Amino acid sequence: MQLENKVAVVTGAASGIGKATAQALARHGARVVVLDIDRAGGEAMVTRRNGAGDIDYVHVDLQNGESIEHASRQVLDMHSQVSIIVNTAGWDRIQPFVENTAEFMDKVLAINLMGPLRLTRALLPSMIAANYGKIVNVSSDAGRVGSMGETVYAAAKGGLIAFTKSLAREVARYQINVNCVCPGPTDTPLFHAQPEKLKEALTRAIPFRRLARPEETADAIVFFAAPESDYVTGQILSVSGGLTMAG
Repeated sequence: MQLENKVAVVTGAASGIGKATAQALARHGARVVVLDIDRAGGEAMVTRRNGAGDIDYVHVDLQNGESIEHASRQVLDMHSQVSIIVNTAGWDRIQPFVENTAEFMDKVLAINLMGPLRLTRALLPSMIAANYGKIVNVSSDAGRVGSMGETVYAAAKGGLIAFTKSLAREVARYQINVNCVCPGPTDTPLFHAQPEKLKEALTRAIPFRRLARPEETADAIVFFAAPESDYVTGQILSVSGGLTMAG
């Protein structure tokens, strides 16, 4: 198993892309710690397979800095060193920018940008000490090309892309890779919470004429977490069925 003896922390892993990613990492032998605000969903992920492919759960609220620090300490109490961080958790609601309240903007920025920054900052020293690590940030094509009705979300996800590139330069000397996956429309609870007309329009716009399955995005994340990407860092990969294409 290519990730045997590696410890992977995955946020937002109680459902959607995060869940598919946690399960895929576990299948490849990693010991996974699921971080999520959803206690029931997170606890349902817990599995034991003789030390290989284990999944544990730690509660976290990415809007709360103290919660992130507490969750990080719990992870490091369980495992002295973290090998992989996957910042998957995200949240949004379609709404014109002029209708965004301060509270809404704070929540979007906290979950999609500041939460990943704070969690990475808390766990990064263990990677530096080990002179090894893989960090995979899950942004969105909204952060690459913009998305009407998701202006603050796009700003947060664009910030996550910039964070990926800058941190990749900073920590390469420690043999730490930092990369980013940008999903397009994906068959997740977050997508299905959007208005029906928007869901139909997005699906029609995808050249493959279907949504991505969470497992397809998870496959891209596993690539960035695995040894095959050891010489790849600071890269942004869209998994969108051709909805957006890099120039």
